[in-house]
Amino acid sequence: MSCPDPQRALAAPFQHTVTGIGRFLIQPLRREDIPLIHAWVTAPRASFWGMQGQTLEQVAAVYHAQIDSPHQAPCLAYCNGEPAFLLESYDPAHDELATHYQVLPGDRGMHFLVAPAPGKPVHGFTRAVMDSILAWLFSDPLTTRIVVEPDVCNEKIHPLNRAAGFEYLRTLELSYKTAWFAVCTRQAYLRHALPQTLPQPCTETFA
Repeated sequence: MSCPDPQRALAAPFQHTVTGIGRFLIQPLRREDIPLIHAWVTAPRASFWGMQGQTLEQVAAVYHAQIDSPHQAPCLAYCNGEPAFLLESYDPAHDELATHYQVLPGDRGMHFLVAPAPGKPVHGFTRAVMDSILAWLFSDPLTTRIVVEPDVCNEKIHPLNRAAGFEYLRTLELSYKTAWFAVCTRQAYLRHALPQTLPQPCTETFA
């Protein structure tokens, strides 16, 4: 059981600054952003996203459905004014994941995909992305726990999740992958959060 339409309780745009990396701005995904997202999700580096070979029309159909859903909150985030990552936030009570664990009030699910680096990769950037995502999700006082289900073969994400405060509990056999089930409580996030300025809602948007 979860609260009604929990994704709509999150305030976006949302601003979060990580020391040494810069200012992140998370804002709702727009239909005009989808050609950019299509290039990200179909690239070889995004194999775990599961959209390899899909057309622009197929990707657009997926994200139009998310934009229109009361149980999902897709976002495009920027760092220092440049597109930085795609974020899918969702209510796990309305996801296949709910058939594998007992959903608790205040649970939120999320997936994210970092944009291709425009130049030399910035050390610590992906960790800063994760910290910004958790800051946004926990900015809703009703959020008590973040749940994730990364592919067991995605070796790059597991150390990042653990460093951010996620506890790995068990593996799950989802219809489309074998996944780890991991959770991060508000208390765990605060213990592991990066040095930063205070996150706050923001009225700025990027065109």
